[in-house]
Amino acid sequence: MNDLIKELNLLWEPVLPFLVRQVEELYGRQDGRILEIGPFGGLIFALARKTVGQSFSIAAFPQAAIALYHEEARKQGLGDRVSIIESNSSLIGIVDNSVDLAVFRGALFFPALFQVDFAAIDRVLRKAGIAFVGGGFGKYTPAQVISEIRERSGQLNDALGRSKITIENVRDQLRSSSLASNCEILTDGGIWIVMRK
Repeated sequence: MNDLIKELNLLWEPVLPFLVRQVEELYGRQDGRILEIGPFGGLIFALARKTVGQSFSIAAFPQAAIALYHEEARKQGLGDRVSIIESNSSLIGIVDNSVDLAVFRGALFFPALFQVDFAAIDRVLRKAGIAFVGGGFGKYTPAQVISEIRERSGQLNDALGRSKITIENVRDQLRSSSLASNCEILTDGGIWIVMRK
């Protein structure tokens, strides 16, 4: 699994600047505490380099992802700026009401690896905080970039146990978490949930 996650994260590096643009647009700030969640990372490093945010943390899971994040932080020279916290989908180790922006890429599609805990994401967000949760290429990634990685990305995602998901599945998950009124579902460039507190 470690090798699959590593290859997938490396493969998606050309997409990250375009996803960062979308996140920046939604967040609308340059300050605050930023948290990236889960194994499909990289956005936190791009945000730190662009100085979107003042402090940067990763809630890293599953276990296989933790060493990968340490390696990537060192490689990018951000080991002293990005805190890597061993966590899980319930965000153990993340303080309540401590996060201004949470980003969880690949969140909805890998139930064999983890279940998204929307209540936990809401718990760690500060008042007026925002979370960008879901998956896909985002609305700004050019077709050329997508076409270059789509086939291999699909193979890796399938090898990691990706499930097909519909908008109705997502709505059901949100309804069961009692947070639907705080959430907007975006379908331009994937399935993304914007949670606001």
